[in-house]
Amino acid sequence: MATQPSNPDSITEACPHCDGETHHDVRVEIRTESEKEKNAEFSREPYRVVTCHECGTESAMRMNNA
Repeated sequence: MATQPSNPDSITEACPHCDGETHHDVRVEIRTESEKEKNAEFSREPYRVVTCHECGTESAMRMNNA
């Protein structure tokens, strides 16, 4: 039996600004952490970025720290 993909419109998470469960957009971004140009290529890390549909608040968490 195959599993059905989740509906992206039904993703809900707690939003501290809205004080409740709201719909969110979730994406993964690769961000450069080093400000030095010489080491920038070695300092990229994945971040989970979440944006609330209600208030537009965006938060990011480093995936290696999750």
